[in-house]
Amino acid sequence: MNKREIYESFNGIQDQTQKMLDQIKELQSGMAEILEENAELVIENDHLREQLEKYERPSKKEAQKSTKHGLSKSRKNLEKLYGRGYHVCNEWFGKHRENDEPCAFCLDVIYGDR
Repeated sequence: MNKREIYESFNGIQDQTQKMLDQIKELQSGMAEILEENAELVIENDHLREQLEKYERPSKKEAQKSTKHGLSKSRKNLEKLYGRGYHVCNEWFGKHRENDEPCAFCLDVIYGDR
């Protein structure tokens, strides 16, 4: 390599490095904008969750109310799962009941006094 080729090569590398630095600055700027927007969205999301909880949180009286069949909503959901052939008792929760056999533990969970 002669002196001119070395100089041109060095200039080329310098230009490429400058372009990379410009790209890095551009990426940094974009990343800063994204992080700002993300922080704002996290705050807004937390605020909206708080507002939603105020409207969705049932009063104590409503939570204790039973459905028209005398079961709470949670027990009604367990009854549906049991009706679809799944155990809802602590022992075998989520396992399929073979041949829809009755399970005294599940029935106690759904209809028992607690």
